[in-house]
Amino acid sequence: MNAALALLPGRLAAHVGLSAAALGLALLISLPLVALMLARARSRGPVLGAASLIQTIPALALLALFYPLLLALRAASGLDVPVLGFLPALLALTLYALLPILRGAVTGLTGVDADAVEAAEALGMTRLQRLTRVELPLAAPVIMAGVRTAAVWTIGAATLATPVGATSLGDFIFSGLQTEDWVAVAVGCVAAAGLALAVDGLLALIEGGLARLSRGRILAGVAGLVVIGALAMWGGRGAGGAERAFVVGAKNFSEQFILGELIATRLRATGRPVELRSGLGSAVAFRALHAGDIDVYVDYAGTLATTVLKRDDHPSLPALTADLERRTKVGVVGPLGFENAYVLAMRGDEARRLGVKSIADLARVAGRLTLGADLEFQTRPEWRAIVAAYGLRFGHAKSYEPTFMYRALGSGAADVISAFSSDGRIAAQGLVVLSDPKHAIPAYDALLLVSPQRREDTAFVAALKPLVRSISVERMRAANLMVDRDTDKRSAAEAAAWLGKP
Repeated sequence: MNAALALLPGRLAAHVGLSAAALGLALLISLPLVALMLARARSRGPVLGAASLIQTIPALALLALFYPLLLALRAASGLDVPVLGFLPALLALTLYALLPILRGAVTGLTGVDADAVEAAEALGMTRLQRLTRVELPLAAPVIMAGVRTAAVWTIGAATLATPVGATSLGDFIFSGLQTEDWVAVAVGCVAAAGLALAVDGLLALIEGGLARLSRGRILAGVAGLVVIGALAMWGGRGAGGAERAFVVGAKNFSEQFILGELIATRLRATGRPVELRSGLGSAVAFRALHAGDIDVYVDYAGTLATTVLKRDDHPSLPALTADLERRTKVGVVGPLGFENAYVLAMRGDEARRLGVKSIADLARVAGRLTLGADLEFQTRPEWRAIVAAYGLRFGHAKSYEPTFMYRALGSGAADVISAFSSDGRIAAQGLVVLSDPKHAIPAYDALLLVSPQRREDTAFVAALKPLVRSISVERMRAANLMVDRDTDKRSAAEAAAWLGKP
C-alpha cells in the first residue's frame, strides 16, 4: 500500500493535467462547431454523426491509433512530433469528449423557449445580447450536463493512456492487473473514481448556479476546480526539471516491469531525472526506441529477429546485433545474461496422462485441447513457425493477459499455454515445458537496447554496462516469482532491488 501511495501524487497530477487539457481542447474545438450547427441546421447531422462515429471506436483502440498516425506525420513532415506519451493521449481523449459537449450545446440552445427569444427581440436586443443574456442562461443547465458527461468520460478514459506511454492513474491498474497487485489496482480505480466524482460534483454546483443565477454557487464550483488543479500541480512538482529525463521503456508483463525498475535505478545514480514508461506493446516499444521517444529498454533476440528484422533464419547473437545496428541504428549495449524464450507448457499430470513430452507429441492430440495464449502470440512469426514445423491445430484457442494464462491452465480453462522460459511460475506450479525438436522457436536472449540518439552517449551507456551478463536465468525466475506468486508478493521495484544486489 505504501509503495502505491508514494507514487499517487505524481500519477494523479499527470492524470489531472491530461484530463483537463483534453477537456479544455474539446471545449475550444466545440465552440466553432456549435456556431456552425446553429447557423446552418443542415450541418448538424454530419457534425454530430462524425462525433458519434468516434464514440463507437473503443477508447483503447482510439488511443493506440494515434501512435501510427503521428509516426506517419513525423515521417512526412520531418518535424520532431512526439508519437508517444502526452500528445497521442491528448488527441484521442479530446475527440472522445466532443460528442456530449456538442450534443448538449445544440440541444440546449435550440430548445430555448421561443417566447423568451421574441420578448428579447421586442426589447431591441442585438443578436449577441440575446445569446449572452437570454439563450445561454436558459440553455446553461443542458450545456453543463453535456460538459459534466464529457468530464467524467475523459477522466475515466485517461486511465487507458498507459499503453501509449502517458503517465496516468491507469499505470496502477495496468501493472496491478499484470502482477495481480490488487492494492495497486484499487488505488488506481479509487483515485480515478474519486477524481471523476469530485469534478462532476463541482460542475454540478456551477450548473446549479447558472440555473438559479447564483454567483456564489458558480464561484464555489470554479474555486473547487482551481483547488484540484493546484493540488495536482503541487503533487507533481517533483516531476519536472530543467534537465531532460532519461526515459526507460518496459513492455506489459512482470519481467519487463522489474527490468524497467532495475534500469531506472541505475540511471538515477547518475543524478539525472528518470521517467519510466511501462505497459508498452511489443511493436510500440521498439518503434518508440527507434524514434527516440524512449532511451532504453530490454527486448529479446527472437523478437528482434522475427518481428523487427523480418528474418526467417536463426542468426547468432553477434550476427543479429550487427544486423540490428546496421539497419536500424539502434544500439545494443549487450545481453543481460538470461534467455526468455516462448515455450509451450502443460500441467504435469495432464502431460503424463496424454504422453506428451514435445511439441511433436502435442500435435497428435492438439485437436482435443484448448490453447491459452497471450494477446499477441498467435499473430507472431514464432507461432506461424511452430504451426509450419509441426502442423499444430488446436481444438480451441483463447487469449489472456500473461498472468491469467497460468490461472486458466490451473483451472482447466486451457490445456496448453504459451509460457515464457524465465517465468518462475513454471517450476512453482510444476508445469512441463514441451521440447522443440525441430528448433522452430529461435533463441530469446534478453538484450539491453538504447536509442540511436543515446548510443554515442558514453556516460549513459557506461551507467548501463554493469548490467551486461549480470543476471542468470535462475535469478530472473526468482525475481519474477517474487512478483507473480500468490502469497508474500513483492512489488516490481522491490524485486528489482533484490535483483540488483550482487
